[in-house]
Amino acid sequence: MARRSTQAASEGTDKAKPVTSYDVAREAGVSQSAVSRYFTPGASVSARTRAKILKAVNKLGYQPNAIARSLITRRSSLVAVVVANLGFNPEFTSILGQSLSARGLNTLLFTLDHESDADHVIDQLWQYRVAGVVAAVTLPPRHVDMLSQREIPLVFVNRAYEEVPVNSVSCDQSEGERWLVDELCAAGHRRIAIVSGPEDSPVSRQRVSSAAERLANAGVKPVEIVVADFTYQGGREAMRKLAAGPARPDAIICANDMLAIGCMDEARHALGLRIPEDISIVGFDGSAPGQWASYDLVTIRQPTNLMVDAAIDMLMARIDDPQLITEKRVFSGELVRGASARLADT
Repeated sequence: MARRSTQAASEGTDKAKPVTSYDVAREAGVSQSAVSRYFTPGASVSARTRAKILKAVNKLGYQPNAIARSLITRRSSLVAVVVANLGFNPEFTSILGQSLSARGLNTLLFTLDHESDADHVIDQLWQYRVAGVVAAVTLPPRHVDMLSQREIPLVFVNRAYEEVPVNSVSCDQSEGERWLVDELCAAGHRRIAIVSGPEDSPVSRQRVSSAAERLANAGVKPVEIVVADFTYQGGREAMRKLAAGPARPDAIICANDMLAIGCMDEARHALGLRIPEDISIVGFDGSAPGQWASYDLVTIRQPTNLMVDAAIDMLMARIDDPQLITEKRVFSGELVRGASARLADT
């Protein structure tokens, strides 16, 4: 009786053990490397072998362990994506995650309240075996060097570096701001204000400086430049400040769409202004809320899908070959002619 009880306990323990790729290979009568290829996107597996493995997987209830596989192959499927919570287009993050998943990669997302907090992310990154990093924030040069020394590919989004060579994918911020300024000036606007994002945001700084420079070339000095958070509430507060000034603007250039939406709602609902008859408001990004009928925002739409594809292609090429030289790709945006501003031909 004691021996049968021991045997039963042993069988129960075996049944509780997780099924491994070795078990699948033995059941299917194939090599363990064939099982590994079966679960690797794009890997070559014959139809006959694939059918055997699938039958064994269904019979045994096997689920691949990505972490264990990365320890064996020394190649991770994790890509760290670092974004500033308040200052980055959320649609880009969503599309990036979907595109990485479609290529067999998983997203490890880091969100920061402010861009200046990015310094702390690297300390956390070392705790994970990541295949690469996509950063929509500015990292200190020493951390860029540390990632390079460890051969972890890094691609920046909308971040330009002069002092160190980096891989980057960007929308042409200066070109987009020139289009907006030219349209507003051609429509007769002369009292133009600018609503900036946080001072630690390089994207905001580039957009604001480009707009101010274009205005100067047109002989127009900004009525005022108001700094705000990259949020809806930040836009409302900025509109209140501009309205309380000595000379209310007849047009406002906002550093992103959410700021522009906040400005619009404050102007209409709190100040009783008509848009665009009394004041024109434009943004930048091409976010979905800006295109809702209530806003119909004039903005610059970033080519999100093209930028995502370029970032992933650039990253994967350097995962395969860390010695590739750095590369920068710049894409033009698209001027969206909405109803939030009086433009030259409207």
